[in-house]
This record gives sequence, C-alpha cells and structure tokens, in this order.
Amino acid sequence: MKKMLFLLVILGGLGYAGFIGSQFLTHLNSAGYVLIGIEQWSIETSLVVFLIGLIVLFFALYFSFRLLGWSFRLPKQIKKRVAINKLNISQQALIKGLVDSAEGNWEDAENILIKHASHSGAPLIHYLTAARAAQSRGAFDKRDEYLQFAAEHGDDAEIAVGLTQAELNLSGQQYTEALETLTRLHSVNPTQASVLRLLHLTYQQLGDWQALRLLIPSLTTHKVLMEAELKLIETEVFSNLLKEAAEQKNRQMLQSLWVEMPLSIKVMRGVAAIYFAAMIDVGAGASIEDELVKNLSANWNETLLVLFGNIQSVNPILQLETAERWLIGHANDAILLMVVGKLSGQQADYTKAQRYLQQSISLDPNVQSYRLLGDLAMTQGDTNAASQFYKQGLELASGGLVNHIEALVV
Repeated sequence: MKKMLFLLVILGGLGYAGFIGSQFLTHLNSAGYVLIGIEQWSIETSLVVFLIGLIVLFFALYFSFRLLGWSFRLPKQIKKRVAINKLNISQQALIKGLVDSAEGNWEDAENILIKHASHSGAPLIHYLTAARAAQSRGAFDKRDEYLQFAAEHGDDAEIAVGLTQAELNLSGQQYTEALETLTRLHSVNPTQASVLRLLHLTYQQLGDWQALRLLIPSLTTHKVLMEAELKLIETEVFSNLLKEAAEQKNRQMLQSLWVEMPLSIKVMRGVAAIYFAAMIDVGAGASIEDELVKNLSANWNETLLVLFGNIQSVNPILQLETAERWLIGHANDAILLMVVGKLSGQQADYTKAQRYLQQSISLDPNVQSYRLLGDLAMTQGDTNAASQFYKQGLELASGGLVNHIEALVV
C-alpha cells in the first residue's frame, strides 16, 4: 500500500511538472521540438510529446523489470509459504502431542509427534516427547529409535538427549544402561546438576556405595540436593559400606571408614552399632571397648549394651566393674542386669551371676537370660536345673514367635 501511494505521488508530480512545462512553453509562444537522426532515418516531435514518451517508457521498463523480478522470486516465495504452513501445522501437532501425552494417550501422542517432526522448528522436542510416550506404553525399541533421531536432529543437545535417555532407563529399571549414559555425560560436563542427581539415584539402585561416596562432594559443592537429603544419603552410604566391610570381615576397611566418618553420623545409634558389632565379629572388640564405653555413657542404648557384654576384653575385671558402676543409675535395666550376670559368670562368680540373671528375668523375662542361667547350671554340673532353664527359654521364644505370626496374620 505504501509503495502504491508512493508511485501515485510520483506520477502526480511528473504530471504536474509536465503541465507547468507546457504552460511555460506556451507562454514563450513556442512548443519546442526534438529531432533525432539515425543514418537516413530521422524523428521529429514536439518537446512535450517527447517528454511524455520518456515518462511512459520509464514506467514501462520499470514495471517490466518488477514483473520479471517477481517471476524469478515466485518459486522461492511459494516454497517459503509452504514451509511456513508446515511449520504452523507442526507447532499445532506438537501442542496436540504434548496434550495427548499428558492425558495418557501414548500411542496417539507418539504418532502425531513423529509425523510432523521433520517440519518442526524444534524436532528435538518432538522426538524426546515421543520417546517418553513409547516408554510409557512399553515400546522400548521405538523409544531407543526416537532417542537416536533426537541425537541426530539436536545440535549441541547431547546433554538433553542423554538425560532423557537416562531418566527413561531408570524408570524402566535398566540401571546398567542408565549408568553407562550418565558416566559419559559426566565426563562431558562434570558439574551438570541433573547429571549428578541422576547419577546418585543410579548408584543407589545399583548399591554401588563406594561410587556414591565419591560423588557426595560434587553433590554438596553444586547444591544438587538439600542439606537434609545429603545427610540422609551420607548416612546410608557409610552404613552400607560398614555392612559390606563387616560381611567381608575386613578390619582395616572398618577402621578406615570409622575414622573418615563425620561425627554427626558416628553418634547415630544404628551406625555405631553396625561398626561395634562388626569389630567384635572380626575379633577386634578389645580395640573398640573404650570408645563403646564412652558412647554408652553419653547415649544409653540397649543394643550397644549387649555388644559391650560380647567384647572379649583384655581386662575382663575392669569390664565387669564398669558394667556394675552403670547399675547405680540403671538398677532396673533388665538388659544391663543380664550383661552384668554374663560377665560375672565369665569371672566364675556363679553366685553373683545367678543373682543378676534372675533379677533380669524378674524385671523382663528374656531368652538370653534363661540361656545364660542354663549354661551356668551346666558349668556347675546341675543338668536338671540347666534343662529347666533351657526349656523356659524355648517356651518364651516359641511364645514370642507365635505372637509375632498372629500379629502378621491379623
């Protein structure tokens, strides 16, 4: 519209200029003329007609060249218009595919996304969304095919494609495949938060606690998880590493883990119990006796108390004295009475041992105290009393088992 208006203005201006020129020539009483000669040919006309002819010729040539240029540009314009239409259709298809995927119409979403991916301005989104849809309906081969297409059509999208692939592998419980992808991505960008987050989940699922332990500093530095989550992960890691070392009966590894373990985890009852029990199991109970006593003095715990009674101390008399001192503040603790009775029996003080064990049973009957009383009677040669104690312990154990089964059934 602007070009047409500009053209009309020019035509009007030229027309006005021609009118002024003719009026000027008329005022001079001379129309003027123009003579053009070519060899034997000559053309003579008035000046006004010549000027008008020049103007007509100019515009004829101008419009001819414009028409010729438009003709040359026409195929490109048509192609561009077709591409724009396809792009608009692909954008609508992407929206429809995303809606279908959100509504759980996996197959419909997959079909429409793939059909229009090649004409889209964002083919990567088409293929990644289609891969998720294929995963949701269990078509793992199609999922991998779409992920391959995404990798081919996504410039500098290695991380995005890899993360999607790893997430789908994890949701499909393909942990080894997820780890392979994430390890590669981690080598490309070691600080990428999403990669670190998925790596820690993969290590958890695989039970690779040592690898997860080495990853914790990166999780902390790059603030991938909240502080509370990191504490839980760190506790889980050290607990499982302790269990692995205990199963392998690796004393050196146990001690190394305990030294490197943060204090906030050491003071946790469950973690400390794993370490002390493992050290006792490998025959190194004497080396942790002092630390176990300090732990018990600071945080009274029945599990640690039982472990203390299982230590083969280098100074059993001091061990017994320590346990008896605790009775001052825990006189009615059935577990402590059982432990003192056990340690007294190991010192051949059978009278004291029997007294403490019977006190323990009077407060809270337990299988261990009955067994220890039976062992004590056997040591003294009283087989009838031993049999009676063993029988009572078995009845107590079987009664507890029956109660447990009934609770499960209910």
